[in-house]
Amino acid sequence: MGKTTGFMEYDRIEEGYAPVAERLKNYKEFVIALTPEQAKIQGARCMDCGTPFCNNGCPVNNIIPDFNDLVYRGDWENAIKVLHSTNNFPEFTGRICPAPCEAACVANINGDAIGIKSIEHAIIDRAWDEGWVTAQKPKLLTGKKVAVVGAGPAGLAAAQQLVRAGHDVTLFEKNDQVGGLLRYGIPDFKLNKSNIDRRVEQLVAEGLKIRTGVLVAGKDGLGKDSKVTNWAKETIAPETLMAEFDAVLLTGGAEQSRDLPVPGRDLKGVHFAMEFLPQQNKATAEGKYKGQIRADGKHVVVIGGGDTGSDCVGTSNRHGATSVTQLELMPMPPEQENKPLVWPYWPLKLRTSSSHQEGCEREFAIGTKEFIGEKGQLTAVKTVRLEWKDGKMTEVAGSEQIIKADLVFLAMGFVSPVQTVLDAFGVDKDQRGNVKATTDLIGGYATSVPKLFAAGDIRRGQSLVVWAIREGRQAARAVDEFLVGASQLPR
Repeated sequence: MGKTTGFMEYDRIEEGYAPVAERLKNYKEFVIALTPEQAKIQGARCMDCGTPFCNNGCPVNNIIPDFNDLVYRGDWENAIKVLHSTNNFPEFTGRICPAPCEAACVANINGDAIGIKSIEHAIIDRAWDEGWVTAQKPKLLTGKKVAVVGAGPAGLAAAQQLVRAGHDVTLFEKNDQVGGLLRYGIPDFKLNKSNIDRRVEQLVAEGLKIRTGVLVAGKDGLGKDSKVTNWAKETIAPETLMAEFDAVLLTGGAEQSRDLPVPGRDLKGVHFAMEFLPQQNKATAEGKYKGQIRADGKHVVVIGGGDTGSDCVGTSNRHGATSVTQLELMPMPPEQENKPLVWPYWPLKLRTSSSHQEGCEREFAIGTKEFIGEKGQLTAVKTVRLEWKDGKMTEVAGSEQIIKADLVFLAMGFVSPVQTVLDAFGVDKDQRGNVKATTDLIGGYATSVPKLFAAGDIRRGQSLVVWAIREGRQAARAVDEFLVGASQLPR
């Protein structure tokens, strides 16, 4: 694969960024993709390692050495065919995937991994530019009707696979546009929504029917979970779907945000991240959002050190926040992982995002004690330092501090899907409140309710976009087998 000695001759080339001062002025993507020549050099670095651990490191099992080699040899059109054979949406993963494939790269044992993600990004962008991404209409129609509920990456991938298998597929989405967190969670500066829109055009051209603004739930709707992003204009009962379709696939997200029930939680100015981020994405798309939560001139505290927290940091800086502080419960991880110990698995190490580089104070091993306010409005956050003792996290005596805060965003992950929706379908749940369904080769993704399937975060819990795509593809095969007895779809 690649050039036999390429990994010794060439260094890893990182994608570039536009200057901070320039990118903070707007919500446009600012990553500078590799040139064809740079991508070729990165492809040349792919070594003939014998056992390509990157394939298994990638949840969708991308055939990475093959497309690296094709790029090195200048055969870009076949490179996109190889990439599309395992991944429906490489423009999403090529932009926002954390690249577990690179952690598993053999060259990463004692050096720098191949720039797999940047090569993927280059392949799909060129494929769109060259007109190689076209609708693939089914040759035969089965006459079977399938409803896919939830238009995030799992639902989009499953719907596309099922349409290509010849089924009559309708995709239901409660919000006013498809995409799930791709549309309303991930900021435009990380993923321009035109990448979703052109895929939607392809899906419709292939025969997919899309119904947005439709909430599939019981008579009480989302109930106490009404803070979940929802611009639905109509509601359909689960019983109606089950009666009208030959199979129903649930592909909603794990939308129930983890809360922080400390004194002062009800003060004005304390919000879930998923109250803040969707509003900005909506404003970016439409020019404004009435009643939008804004960080202009405010002291912002983000609680949670993951990607969602990072997105709140980047968005707050674009609003013009006076200061942004991010608090993380866990201790600061090492700047460099112990590769001989953890390779080829995903390592624990300090990860600094582009949003952090734009301006952010980061504090680790910090617990939140209280939200402080005046006349019902947030003014500060009381914190305490934490340390591990005897396997337990304990507070450090005398370490309490007060951080000025006009806005707090809770970005501590998601605990489960919306329970009222699952209850309306009457499905069995696992201990974490997800839909209970296995990934077995036979009968996988089937729930306790006949002809009802589940895939993505609604089944496995909060996870990556690439895992959602994998589950959507595998669930599509399971549904196809259920409907016609066998399937030619890849698993």
